Amino acid sequence: MFKGIFADKRVLITGNTGFKGSWLTVWLLRLGARVSGIANSTPTNPSMFQELSLSSKISHHSEDIRNSEAICEIIATEKPDFIFHLAAQPIVSESYEKPLETFTTNVIGTANVLEALRILNPVCTAVFITSDKCYDNLEWVWGYRETDALGGKDIYSGSKGAAELVLKSYFHSFFKKENINFSVGIGRAGNVIGGGDRARDRIVADCVKAWSQKKVVEIRSPDATRPWQHVLEPLSGYLQLAQALAERKSLHGEAFNFGPRSQKNHTVIELLNDLAGYWGFSDLSQAYRITDNLPFHEAGLLKLNCDKALYHLNWQASLEYDETIRFVGEWYRQFYREHKNMFDITSSQIQQYEEYARQRNIQWAA
Repeated sequence: MFKGIFADKRVLITGNTGFKGSWLTVWLLRLGARVSGIANSTPTNPSMFQELSLSSKISHHSEDIRNSEAICEIIATEKPDFIFHLAAQPIVSESYEKPLETFTTNVIGTANVLEALRILNPVCTAVFITSDKCYDNLEWVWGYRETDALGGKDIYSGSKGAAELVLKSYFHSFFKKENINFSVGIGRAGNVIGGGDRARDRIVADCVKAWSQKKVVEIRSPDATRPWQHVLEPLSGYLQLAQALAERKSLHGEAFNFGPRSQKNHTVIELLNDLAGYWGFSDLSQAYRITDNLPFHEAGLLKLNCDKALYHLNWQASLEYDETIRFVGEWYRQFYREHKNMFDITSSQIQQYEEYARQRNIQWAA
């Protein structure tokens, strides 16, 4: 799995208490890594990080990513072989309520990790995770490529575009020198879904929370199209990118899109209908109702072109859309209705995902 490159390696995850960070932590533990993390809090209550008791399984640092000196000190102490920078304010609606916090977390937080690399010049590989929202979204019908313009009309998108510009500036100003000991890369992904997501104003999280309480969900933008993918899909891309960066210096500074297997995107309403059916609803009016109460700008169409990842990394997604829905539905059902050990359930889904990848001859799973 990933040629065993993470076995017994020191891996630092910023934003490790979040949804993606928790899944990545479990996967890296399965791969034999010695994991440490940086986060100033658990972003939701309940949280996947707490549900899986991950604090007892890793070295966790409770620190704000905006504290430059502390971040540098932690990296110097942990001496990671790999860094995955996920720490961010990830919610579009919250960016309107807290624009300054969104910009400082997403932009200055990224700059702080870059500055630590500049100062320490450690022997390591660093993958910076941004978002498909970093692109200047013109809502065209084809997927965005890594060379397309960055930007955004809303606060969240602007913060992600700005973080990318900081990355570009540091790379060209400092990281292209011959005496640099580390490699950096950028991972961009579309809307991810999966068990354990509790964030507000996220479609799946809102639905399963409401359904577990026998409430009807109010849905905005039912016709909005998203590249829905299970959280393990982009995580496999980030891990494969880290492996490739460690092996090939030629990829230093490159950005990669990671998107779903199918070329066909699915609308919000399609996702809801499929998930509601899996939950057991026979009458969809008991599952959701559509409202036009949209208090902020939200893109209607956004998808990625992932040809670069296929060409340079030989990466492609492993799951079909119906398999993604099954993974999501089963995780939440076992949490809400069967009260299973969710660390074991999460590990089991990762194992199933690895098996799908092996069966489909995905390179990283060989």
